[in-house]
Parts: sequence; C-alpha cells; structure tokens
Amino acid sequence: MDLRQLEYFVHVAELGSFTKAAAILDVAQPALSRQVRRLEIELRQTLLYRNGRGVSPTEAGKRLLAHGRGILLQFDRARQEVEDARGSPVGRVVVGLPHSIGRLITAPFVAEFKQAFPRATLSITEGLTVHLHEWLLSGRIDVAVLHDPIPSPGLEFVPLREDPLFLVEQRGTRRSASGPSIPVKALADIPLIIPSRPHPLRMLVETRLANLGKKISVALEIDAVGAIVDLVMQGYGRAIVTQNALLIGADAAKLTARRIVSPRMTSLLALATSAERPATALGRETAALIAAFVPKALARAARGRSMPARDIHSGNSS
Repeated sequence: MDLRQLEYFVHVAELGSFTKAAAILDVAQPALSRQVRRLEIELRQTLLYRNGRGVSPTEAGKRLLAHGRGILLQFDRARQEVEDARGSPVGRVVVGLPHSIGRLITAPFVAEFKQAFPRATLSITEGLTVHLHEWLLSGRIDVAVLHDPIPSPGLEFVPLREDPLFLVEQRGTRRSASGPSIPVKALADIPLIIPSRPHPLRMLVETRLANLGKKISVALEIDAVGAIVDLVMQGYGRAIVTQNALLIGADAAKLTARRIVSPRMTSLLALATSAERPATALGRETAALIAAFVPKALARAARGRSMPARDIHSGNSS
C-alpha cells in the first residue's frame, strides 16, 4: 500500500464515484480505477461495491476509510511541520464549531485568521458537540469549540466562557409565567423542545432533574439549535438554550427568556485539541487565536444583535 493508492481510495469512497474523484484529483479515470483495484488485490479485500449509480464502501472499505483519513491527515501534518521551519505557519487546519456559535463568529474569525496566517488554509465545519468530539478523536478536525465537553483522556480542554441557561418561549403566550427566573424543579412540568441523547444539554437537564427526583418532559427532540429557536418563536413549545442560541434566531424579540436558577444552570464553552496527536505549529497557533478571539466575538455579537434584553438582564440579576 502506498499513500497515493490510499488517497485515491479515500476520494472515491467519500465522493461515491470514480468520475468525480478523477476530476478532483486531476487523473484519468482508468488510472484511478487501476490504483484502487491494486489496493484491493494487495489487501485481498473488496473495498467498494460498484454499480451503475456509483460506488459505496464495503465493511472492509469503511474500516480502511476511517484509518485512511487519519493517515493522510497525519502525513499532511508532518509535511506542514517541516515547512513551518521556514517561517510563518503554512498548511491547512480544520476547525470545528457548534451550530450555536458558527453563524455568529465564522465570518469575523476567517478575517482574523487570514490576517494572522496569510500563507495558511483554513477549513471550518459545523456540527453537534457529540460529533465534533468524535471527529477530533479520529483526527478529522484539528481544533474544536465544544459545549459542555465530556472528559476524555484523548482530548485537552481550555475553558473559554461559561454561559447561563435560559428557558425561552414565545412572547405573549398564556402559559407564560411571571418573574425573571425559574427554578430547575419547575422544568419537569414543562414539555420541552430539546436535543436527543447524548447531546450535552439534554444530559445536563436530565441529570439536574434526576438529582431532584424529577423527570424531563419532552415535547419534541430536535438536534439543530437554530431549528429549536425557530420552533419556539412559532409557538410549538419551550426550550432551554444559551444566549448564543438566541442570537442566531431570526427575531429573538418574539421570545421571553427566564434564567434557570435553584441551582443555577450554565453551559461551558471550551476549546478542545487532541492530547494524543502532535499538533502542527499552525494548529497550535490557531488554537491560541481561537482562545483569544471567541469570547470577545460572542460578546460583540450580543451587543450588536436584537435580544429579549429585558428578560435576560433581569434573569442575570436573580
């Protein structure tokens, strides 16, 4: 097996097509097919199911694909590390962001990154914290920002900020309770629009209620934070979110937000990197840039967007 064969196979498997992979790699399709076939012969395994609509990986192909991505990424990192010795960081770094802050900071962070590392390439992907956690462990991304990360020996965390959690609902609904805050135990009586397990927010709410001898009531399970806020604004129910989630809503003024207290509930935003793979100079400096940039960017976003400010500020004072 050589790196070229592995690179060809990964592209074909990910794109589901020899034709598309050949175009991306700028090689002739017959040559690409021959290299993948040689890899199959060497491994004595069929790696791809071939049909008229394209290709899909076999079970053996899925296993090789998982390893292949990491191998290629490690080789690219090694090359970057050697090139970094010539001056400012170069190469490519992949950053993972949760949906709740991706829309708020991606554009300004790209500008900040380009100014700091003009010779480098930045790739940003958004996802649920649970997925970003897995991608970081597998080597698909280099740096991630996570909500309430689960401790892992394979990852290192740096806290960025701690945000209070709010119960939000459509403004003016008859079921709206008075007061700037709501105790945790009262959440058990409210059907919630909430992410499914093992989303960190879902696990946090269930754990807090279980400590009080209560159970969660679920109205809808939705894993997309933006969709949760939109559904609340349309009157489909209530939800528990951070202030960052409210900022990505189309019109947060349609919502009321009450701080969750007794005990106080917060969400930790943390920077995560691998504890097992050596980071490139670009990866290390990108992590440092994120640590300095994200708290300030989120604070600016909160000041610059329309928010249900009266409710949130009064909730903070509780």
